[in-house]
Amino acid sequence: MRSLARFHDALSRVAGSSAALRASVTLSHLVGESPLFLAALEKLPQIAVGEATVLITGETGTGKGEYAKAIHYLSPRSRSPFAALNCGAIPGELVENELFGHVAGAFTSASTNAVGIIRPADGGTLFLDEVDSLSLGAQSKILRFLESHAFRPVGGAREQTSDVRIVAASNADLPQAVREGRFRKDLFFRLNVVPVTLPPLRDRPEDIGLLAEHFLKTEAARSGRPKLTLTPRVVECLQGHSWPGNVRELGNVIQHAILTCKEEALQVSDLVLPAEVVRPPVRSWRDRKAEAVEKFEKETLHHLLRVTQGNVSWAARLAAKHPRAMFELLHKHGLSGAAFRGRNGPEPGGCWGREGV
Repeated sequence: MRSLARFHDALSRVAGSSAALRASVTLSHLVGESPLFLAALEKLPQIAVGEATVLITGETGTGKGEYAKAIHYLSPRSRSPFAALNCGAIPGELVENELFGHVAGAFTSASTNAVGIIRPADGGTLFLDEVDSLSLGAQSKILRFLESHAFRPVGGAREQTSDVRIVAASNADLPQAVREGRFRKDLFFRLNVVPVTLPPLRDRPEDIGLLAEHFLKTEAARSGRPKLTLTPRVVECLQGHSWPGNVRELGNVIQHAILTCKEEALQVSDLVLPAEVVRPPVRSWRDRKAEAVEKFEKETLHHLLRVTQGNVSWAARLAAKHPRAMFELLHKHGLSGAAFRGRNGPEPGGCWGREGV
């Protein structure tokens, strides 16, 4: 993709061949050429080399996780771990334990020490997805860690430190959550040092075909069907959908279509999309009338020229049209009397007669 070419210089600065490979793989999933998407993508190299906290916002399925990985693998921290925690998938009372770990005896089932994800990620990046789901208590612990990089395991007395860069993501309106008292204002300002917003797929329709081709290539290869293609009608249907699930939904639709497709190209019938998207488009009265008139004109001109063996003046008389109008019609449809001369046709006065059509 042309969008990836912008990052060759950044990739060449990534320390270590394995980190460069991971960065290249991650960037290959960031597909698109729409202005909105490129505006977010072009920020990556500058964001990656810094140390500031990043807050990625955007609807579910817009690629916030892939963007966070790209920040890490293009950064000087790329040799250290990339750790991720989905805050919305863990009960609030367990978030602190997942992050900081615990010491033996901290609670009933804590028979041994446990290390959370922050300490092993020392020197790397910690990605907090769905950060808006954190309880106010967990938010205060995250805020303290952001301020000092220090933490205590649950039940522990000894303070530990971990040098990680925080990249957070949310599909919620965090300023609104702050106004409603569901999210700490001080934590929001700490996270929102470098804001990035990823656009929804409906705002980048020119990328739908590119993304569909990308998913088809990667998923078809995994399924052992690398020669599958997309028909223009399939692309038209994909572009007609609003994609509330964004890029993730598109990937799922293509993956399902590959499994059900029995042809060399994906068919509309393979797409799991709303009926109003996959049914043939309703054509207007004007379009249908124009098509019928064009068909009538072509068929009639062919018949007249066959009858008259290419004599345009005679054809004009049969059709009761002015010769100039007949020549204009022939030009419109790319026909000429010369192409019909010498062909066998009815004798003058045959089925069309001399009285006109």
